[in-house]
Amino acid sequence: MRVFLVAGEPSGDRLGGALMEGLKTLVPGVQFDGVGGPLMQEQGLVSRFPMSELSVMGLVEVLPKFFHLKRRISETAQAVLDTKPDVLITIDSPDFSLRVAKIVKAGSHIRTVHYVAPSVWAWRPGRADKMAKVIDHVLALLPFEPPYMERAGMECDFVGHPVASEPIATPQDISVFRQTFDLGDAPILLALPGSRKGEIERLAPCFGEALQLFLAERPDFRVVVPTVGPATDLINSIVPNWPGNALVLDPRKVSASQATAHKRAAFGAADLALAASGTVSLELAAQNTPMVIAYKLNWLTQKMAERMVKLDTVTLVNLVSDTRAVPECLLDDCQPDKIASALKHVSENPTEQYDAMSVTMERLGRGGEAPGLRAARAVLERMRA
Repeated sequence: MRVFLVAGEPSGDRLGGALMEGLKTLVPGVQFDGVGGPLMQEQGLVSRFPMSELSVMGLVEVLPKFFHLKRRISETAQAVLDTKPDVLITIDSPDFSLRVAKIVKAGSHIRTVHYVAPSVWAWRPGRADKMAKVIDHVLALLPFEPPYMERAGMECDFVGHPVASEPIATPQDISVFRQTFDLGDAPILLALPGSRKGEIERLAPCFGEALQLFLAERPDFRVVVPTVGPATDLINSIVPNWPGNALVLDPRKVSASQATAHKRAAFGAADLALAASGTVSLELAAQNTPMVIAYKLNWLTQKMAERMVKLDTVTLVNLVSDTRAVPECLLDDCQPDKIASALKHVSENPTEQYDAMSVTMERLGRGGEAPGLRAARAVLERMRA
């Protein structure tokens, strides 16, 4: 069996790696091709070009790279058509992925699967109908998503999220982490301003000012900044201006497995987190780490989003648990004083989030079959049907 996969950012790389591991378990000898990051490469993928080239978000951010991305879309689609895999699996990054799938569908009968349902329940509901023209099967991360996809004419399976089955940091892991990085017994505040260059540049100055305000009242906190390889140089250029003697966890200095272990231990050790909106909220919930979510967009992208977004929350923990336990400072509210106030509230009332985080993990499949294996099984069963 030959599988062509395309992932465009670190969260997609995690999904892809887990899916590939599941496919290898169910189909010994399966062959992989495509585009992915370090976790997918650990499972045997030789990426056709660096995945980081695709990690762009927002209309204004995409424009300068438009022609390069368009070329990569054509190259990737042609590679699929030339190699004729049994299935094309695109993972998130819909602006890139679905354009590749469109070209592939126009030139072949190759089966197409998209992993991560678009958030049509939040904005642009018409996307599902357009997607159904080029995608046969959707793997959904959230339990309420299949009806939206099926209504548009696609097969869809809820497969859970790999974060729900990933290991939890043990007390020993946390102790070793603190010793390794000389953190002592200080309470830890994670700062996570994103993984893409554009969002880091937008959020990092605001995060730094918010930390300054918060740490003025809580100077005992130590700031720790986990990051991903392509973003590390940018983070290292910004963080020296932050308070809290910030520690950057550089994944390039250790193996991929060790970098993952350091990040997991950091999340488990943390008493509090300030994070960009995205999958990271689920990673924090998996480690039971109370959080504040903050995010803002480029001005033009923000104005478009304000017209299209239909929900009063964007944080996945809030959505999956059907609560509003995680405070958000979004768009115009992404201001240092508001963020600092939210951090203070959560630091003083951390237990408010614990039930919501527990419910989130349960609903995403904790305790059941590993989502990567579940996703692999869904792909294979639908292909045989």
